[in-house]
Amino acid sequence: MNALFALAFLVAPALIVYLCGHFKPLRTIGAVLLCYAAGVVVGNVGVLPEGFAPVQSAMADVSVVLALPLLLFSIDVRAWFKVAGKGMLCMALAALSIIAVTFALQLTFHSGRPDAWQLAGLAVGVYTGGTPNLAAIKAAIGVANDTYILFHTYDAVISFAYIVVMASVARPILLRVARMRGFEPAAGAPETGGDMANDAAGISFREPGAVRGLVLASLLSAAIVGASAFLGSLAPGTGGTAVTILAVTTLSLAASFIGPVRRVRHTFQAGMYVIYVFCFVVASMTKLDSLVRVDWAVLGYVSASIFGSLVVHALLSKLAGIDVDTFIVTSVSAICSPPFVPVLAEALKNRAVLMTGLATGLVGYAAGNYLGVSIAYLFRSLPL
Repeated sequence: MNALFALAFLVAPALIVYLCGHFKPLRTIGAVLLCYAAGVVVGNVGVLPEGFAPVQSAMADVSVVLALPLLLFSIDVRAWFKVAGKGMLCMALAALSIIAVTFALQLTFHSGRPDAWQLAGLAVGVYTGGTPNLAAIKAAIGVANDTYILFHTYDAVISFAYIVVMASVARPILLRVARMRGFEPAAGAPETGGDMANDAAGISFREPGAVRGLVLASLLSAAIVGASAFLGSLAPGTGGTAVTILAVTTLSLAASFIGPVRRVRHTFQAGMYVIYVFCFVVASMTKLDSLVRVDWAVLGYVSASIFGSLVVHALLSKLAGIDVDTFIVTSVSAICSPPFVPVLAEALKNRAVLMTGLATGLVGYAAGNYLGVSIAYLFRSLPL
């Protein structure tokens, strides 16, 4: 039974891509949001069999690391270096934003919650890095299991709402209301105006050598993932995920310098289809009944951390002259971690920012533990 549902999860995005290609209203919404919506419905109507959760988790983990090489094989690294500086500045502003917001929350919560300093450490760590940082900081500062589970659950639910906002209305609001700069690609950078929402539908298997090229690229992708997973298994503690993603990114970019690899047709489109599978699977893991019994303090802390830091980050980025697409993809790499970057690059129809989002997200992975633990103990020592 689990195998049949896993197969259905692999095929369902193909139906969504097909419908997007044939119905303009669905194409306007985009395959990413439709995959998310469909996944939430499937995950909450009670059709999934008992014991399917481990399969979902494994599919989510495997799909994103298999997609990354396919997405990166066609990246022009030399062109990306021309815009790398503003991405790193934007990531620094993201870290500054969450620190500022948690300081304000510390002033608000410290008298009512003795563990407010721990919530601050969790928020700073996970919203500059990702889930591996969250788990590491829990152990480092002694967060209670119940608090950690609540924080993690609310983070998953609110982050889903955040992703929907960033993938749909954030760009027009920032351009028209906040008057943030539009994206200006560097010379030689990948085109930004293609219909990425339907890239997966644009694969032509009738092209000479198309199937052979994609098969070889997929085998290379699998080999990179295998080597990276081995390197990740050598990392101590909870650092394995960060090491694996870093290794996948590094080896994939190294492969992109090889002319025959970079010239394989449709690798980006194939990678985007795997990302659609990732979106569907992750959304199916979101349990809406987790909001039935609510710890309003922790829910409020998580919500304020995500959306409060988003507002502060947007203001600082506007003052620094950072363009809207770089801001959005860097914000997502900080709040939701690198695996969600391709989702936003697709929603923005701008693959030129893919490398910026991945690179800044990996910097966040590296810095998250240091920042989270340091801020937690700093807040605990303050005479508030």
